[in-house]
Amino acid sequence: MSNKVEASTLILRVMLGITFFVHGFVKFQGGIENIVGWFDSIGLPGFLAYGVASVEMIGGAALVLGLGSRIVSALLALLMIGATVKVKLAGGFLGNGQMAGYELDLALLAMAVFIAINGSKMFALDQIIFKGQKTETSSFLKN
Repeated sequence: MSNKVEASTLILRVMLGITFFVHGFVKFQGGIENIVGWFDSIGLPGFLAYGVASVEMIGGAALVLGLGSRIVSALLALLMIGATVKVKLAGGFLGNGQMAGYELDLALLAMAVFIAINGSKMFALDQIIFKGQKTETSSFLKN
């Protein structure tokens, strides 16, 4: 990838990571039991709130650091699909006056999918930790 693309991807990766980290942190800080109750009220098992908040917080931090960016981004993309379909779709693209729309969810989904497909190597700890190691996946993707 060119340096311009890598720099752009770095910006997306860090901003996506910060956004998800903050969302996950707030779920725990505000009382995860409130989120558990809300999940129950919309027909989802309450225990999923712990998983969602953990993936957001830990995954967000991992993205900022550049650890497992492709895998983490794929998980975050799945969260965004779930949030859009289960919660936000009924409110419309821009919302309905009672709840927010799904426009932000789609933007975050697009960012996550881009990073899941392309990866992000610039200033990524993965590049330091696995320097010089060639994986079968990366060899396969180059062919």
